Amino acid sequence: MIFRLSIISLSLLLAGCISLDPHYQRPAAPVPAVWPAGSQPAATTVLSDWQHILADTRLNAVVARALTSNRDMQEAIADIEAAKALYGEQRASLFPTVDAELSQTRSRTQDAGVSSSATADGAVSSFEIDLFGRNRSLSTAAKETWLASESTAQNTRLTLISETSTAWITLAADNSNLKLAQDTQKSAADSLRITQLRQKEGVASGPDVSSSMAIYQQARASVASYQTLVAQDINALNLLVGDTVPQNLLPGTLESLAPQAIALVPAGVSSSVLLRRPDVQEAEHNLKSANADIGAARANFFPTLSLTASAGVGSSSLSNLFSHGANVWSFAPSLSLPLFTGGSNTAQLRYAEAEKKGLIAAYEKSIQSAFKDVADALARRATLSEQLDAQQQYVAAAQRSYDLARRSYETGAGDYLTVLTDQRSLWSAQTDLIALQQTDFENRITLWQSLGGGVE
Repeated sequence: MIFRLSIISLSLLLAGCISLDPHYQRPAAPVPAVWPAGSQPAATTVLSDWQHILADTRLNAVVARALTSNRDMQEAIADIEAAKALYGEQRASLFPTVDAELSQTRSRTQDAGVSSSATADGAVSSFEIDLFGRNRSLSTAAKETWLASESTAQNTRLTLISETSTAWITLAADNSNLKLAQDTQKSAADSLRITQLRQKEGVASGPDVSSSMAIYQQARASVASYQTLVAQDINALNLLVGDTVPQNLLPGTLESLAPQAIALVPAGVSSSVLLRRPDVQEAEHNLKSANADIGAARANFFPTLSLTASAGVGSSSLSNLFSHGANVWSFAPSLSLPLFTGGSNTAQLRYAEAEKKGLIAAYEKSIQSAFKDVADALARRATLSEQLDAQQQYVAAAQRSYDLARRSYETGAGDYLTVLTDQRSLWSAQTDLIALQQTDFENRITLWQSLGGGVE
């Protein structure tokens, strides 16, 4: 037993004495240190988790359901568990495998007759002493792959929150468009009725009635179209959530939402916040894994020392094994030195180095893409408020123009073409306003996501 513990202690002492991994240094971020001038307020960077960003309690509840039931999220979690298990399997190679065995043999020969023997021993089978850190490098590579899978899952979670919130807002916008189409249909129906009456009285012409009928049928078709879109939006939301969303958690119209239903996250000044994005962290873990693979490939050029040993007791009978048994042991170290591999080791090292170069480029590209995402969101945010205000003023002006034209026509002072033109302009302006309000909410979601989302 003492001999066996000595073997194990020696193995642990020798394991990982040398590491041939290249010194890892994080590549410099190939983007400006600050966001484009004038695209953000001067504020301290604040990244809050999604519960603080999604202020609407219904939306908050829908996202919570999605994080529990969405199948992509469940798959990502399973991938983490699988990668962690592979890391545990690879890490086990750093330690010797000790087996205990108890056996008894009975045999008969013509000269000696019947004989028996019994042995009990513990053995270390073909344990590779990690003199040059090969197994430790492979273990490090597996660990970084596991951590990369965790970052992948975080990115999946972040994307799921963003897509679910966007789908919920899209449903609210289409509810608004449906209500607008229904209101326009009702207004067009009233205009059609009045125009038909005026035609009977000889005041309105046939073309006036036809024009009134045209806009009524156009509104009617829009109602049917938006009813379809609302149903499809609900289906898309249910797919993202992974379950049927209760009716009480669905949004009403976009106008019914509070202005801060989705909070606006300040971007801050420094672009270093991008390093916390899950996709950037995933790229860096993949780079660290490749760095460790180079160390393992380098270790292939050096000798490997394997150890096979056992210690125990033996006896001619099982009953006397532990009381009168004789000590038995064996110790068989082996040294292997690669002399000729046909260029295999060199090719493996070159492959690992090329993989690292590619992953450095991928890491830098992920930071550049992240910077573009934030810069684009900030550029949209910089002009969105002014555009919203202008569109609201435009809708108000179009509403006044339509009201005046309609009253003028009803009193016989105006023509119906002006009424029709103003009504279509008003409808178009209201539709554009809904689209801008939707863009405002979606931009808040995009900015929060592109900054890393505060997901831990």
